[in-house]
Amino acid sequence: MQLYQVRYFLALAKTLNFTQAAKQCNVTQPALTKAIQKLEEELGGTLIHRERHLTQLTELGKMILPTLEKIFAAAEAVRLQARGYQKKTIAPLKIGLVPSVSAALITELLLELARIIPDLRLDLREADANGLVAMLLDGEINAALVGDAVELPERIDRWPLFEERYVLVLSRKHPMARQTVIPLQDLHEAVFLERVGCDVAGRFKQACFVDHPGPKVVHRSAQERHLQQMASAGFGAILAPEHAPRLPSLAAIPIEGDPVRREVQLLAVAGRQYSPALDAFIKVARVRDWTSALDKLRRVSAPASNRDNVGKAEAQGAGALVQITGSGPASSCPSLSRASSRRC
Repeated sequence: MQLYQVRYFLALAKTLNFTQAAKQCNVTQPALTKAIQKLEEELGGTLIHRERHLTQLTELGKMILPTLEKIFAAAEAVRLQARGYQKKTIAPLKIGLVPSVSAALITELLLELARIIPDLRLDLREADANGLVAMLLDGEINAALVGDAVELPERIDRWPLFEERYVLVLSRKHPMARQTVIPLQDLHEAVFLERVGCDVAGRFKQACFVDHPGPKVVHRSAQERHLQQMASAGFGAILAPEHAPRLPSLAAIPIEGDPVRREVQLLAVAGRQYSPALDAFIKVARVRDWTSALDKLRRVSAPASNRDNVGKAEAQGAGALVQITGSGPASSCPSLSRASSRRC
């Protein structure tokens, strides 16, 4: 079955007139008739019933008409996409994010990019850092935003964007939510929810559980929304980047001394030719004022009752929210629950 046969059949089904259908398809009537007959032979049945000057679709013709319409529409869409790509009117950009880097972090950047490139086509993917590196090398994505807890092959260029701290995100009804800063010793009595693939879990254990067996892990999930729902219900608190959007029922409390921080970096394959969209994305990301962007995102995410806690913690010297690390060549974590009913 050829695409031109489908086109001829659709024109005939619409006009129910061989002469008009041939004119619409810009072919002679005998050529259109021959194409329809060949299509009928391939499908094993009559599609058009002819009776003198009356032309009608047979039951088979009516049955296959919707399917052939979809096939032809899909083929036309592919043709237009290919034509647009050749003319550079379509600019595909595939970006990978680790689970601990929220898409909310780059939405304003992408809007700015869309104003520069009107026909931008975005495709956001999510995977752990090692998975994103593999996708970069295989050409499945063009760029990735990951944390610094990953070993990069020589073929990957990296550009540090900013540094941020991790905080405890927990139900606003949780006893620890009344504190302005979580002391390290309070973590030792906690029961943790573990985020599968957490990129700073080792760093968290090393910094907060010196001379201690380590966090007591009971519940696990690979989905951020599941962890937030469990935290909201009172199961525990999530160790998460401060920029990460959260449910209104959750509060974010700094940890004493900001023991867990990470650098977010932009990755791309070295030596590979950049598309205009990728080139613009990298340039805009590298000159972006990430300090202001993250501060704005943090304040939008924080409920009013929790902003006072954050402000007090900052005033007490709990640590900078974000630190720009400068440019050069080139999943979130455990959660905890109070094991004891004692107030913190």
